[in-house]
Amino acid sequence: MPSNRAFAASVAAVGLVALGHAALTWPPAAVLVFFAGGAAIAFVAEAVVVNLGWLEHHVGPNVVGVPVYVLFGWTGAVYVAFRAALLVTSGWPAVALAAALATGYDALVDHRGVADGRWTYTDDVPGPRVRGVPWWNFAGWLAISAATAGLATLVL
Repeated sequence: MPSNRAFAASVAAVGLVALGHAALTWPPAAVLVFFAGGAAIAFVAEAVVVNLGWLEHHVGPNVVGVPVYVLFGWTGAVYVAFRAALLVTSGWPAVALAAALATGYDALVDHRGVADGRWTYTDDVPGPRVRGVPWWNFAGWLAISAATAGLATLVL
């Protein structure tokens, strides 16, 4: 298992590579809207969940409980999912497919963060859990991924 510092750096690197790719292949307005808008959406959503006491992060640095690396991770994962979706469709169907792909990715990896002690779900919200990850996390990924990809669709 990589150290917390290596983990955060690798997640941030994925986001930076995604940003670099977008900068080379998309108009500047789309890059700005997708990455700045997506990071803002992710930050607000994550801050709400943290401040509700449903989630606690154990890897910093944090701003109001939200680790900085998360902002890169969200946008990087959603960017890869959106670009993959754009290979088979366009417009709003690509947004829906990207949201499904990004949420599927989270379903495959989120439990590892819990098992490795990088974050803890501390909620008592009723409903199913998948490998210790509550349903609302996946609903959040679906909504936030769709909102982020939707931002790019507005300017592409």
